[in-house]
Amino acid sequence: MTERSENPVTALRAWHRPLMVSTSLLTGLVLVAVVGLVLDDRMLLNESVWVKPLKFGSAFAVYTATLAWLLSKLHKARRLVWWLGTAFAVAGILDVGVIAFAAARGTFSHFNYSTDPLSQAQMAILSYGVPVLFLANLIIAILVLFQSTGDRAMTRALRAGLGLATAGMTVPIVLGGFVGLAARTGTSAGGDPVKLLGGHGIGDPDGNGMPLTNWSITGGDLRVPHFVGMHGIHVLLVLVLALSALGVRRMWLRDEKVRARLVGIVALGYTGLVATLTWQAARGQSLIHPDGPTLLALAALATFVVVATAAVVVIARRRPAVLSGVGAAPSR
Repeated sequence: MTERSENPVTALRAWHRPLMVSTSLLTGLVLVAVVGLVLDDRMLLNESVWVKPLKFGSAFAVYTATLAWLLSKLHKARRLVWWLGTAFAVAGILDVGVIAFAAARGTFSHFNYSTDPLSQAQMAILSYGVPVLFLANLIIAILVLFQSTGDRAMTRALRAGLGLATAGMTVPIVLGGFVGLAARTGTSAGGDPVKLLGGHGIGDPDGNGMPLTNWSITGGDLRVPHFVGMHGIHVLLVLVLALSALGVRRMWLRDEKVRARLVGIVALGYTGLVATLTWQAARGQSLIHPDGPTLLALAALATFVVVATAAVVVIARRRPAVLSGVGAAPSR
């Protein structure tokens, strides 16, 4: 007898509620930021003051929704898991809330060391919130290592994805020393001087940025590997879904071992990409201006992924897929 599929509404209700509340609030913030982009013409570092809340709100909303779903799949240490998810939800709301508050003020949220009470409160919240996000995500990643969260491909994708996200959160800490802490003065959207200490850029802290992302085009930028690492889990989950969909027509993809191997190869390649982007940024090199060594590293990664994937596909297609319950001899 086939197992009944779970009702989507029932499944959604099982997701981690504080994280889903966080997702809802962050989605609302995204809508506010979109309105701000249209109605507010104030600029900060050559972009609308509302671009940063839009980016952070969108990224956090997607990530908290992913965590809310994932935590509903964990069956060990459930009380600890609930508290970790709640801590992440609260810290995420506070952090993005600070970014939106700074946008409304027309000033910097990060690296703002002005002496006025509001700026000091902003930095205090960010200083305490970021470690909470990192530690909660790290412990969740460790817990996932010790329990299954689906078939082999899904389990591998979630374990690798959470590891990549944790690495992405670590990047600002690792590369912080490369940025330097030279004090400088920025200008708010209203034209007021703002005391800044540190920054995202390496080699050129306040250089020109790319459209939308604002990643530096004149030096390294720690936001590049941070962003790529944080969203590795989403790339791997999309891959799992794509392989499952292709398995409807490709018999050899119905073997979960094959799908797990393919996910593992992409996870290794993606990890190498995050490492390469971190190395590139640390050398003060812009993402869009790679030098020879960077291009060589990227080419080596691409070659590994293509060759390893081809090997798995060729081997899988030469032998029948192992399908549970299909064509199996009856037990005696």
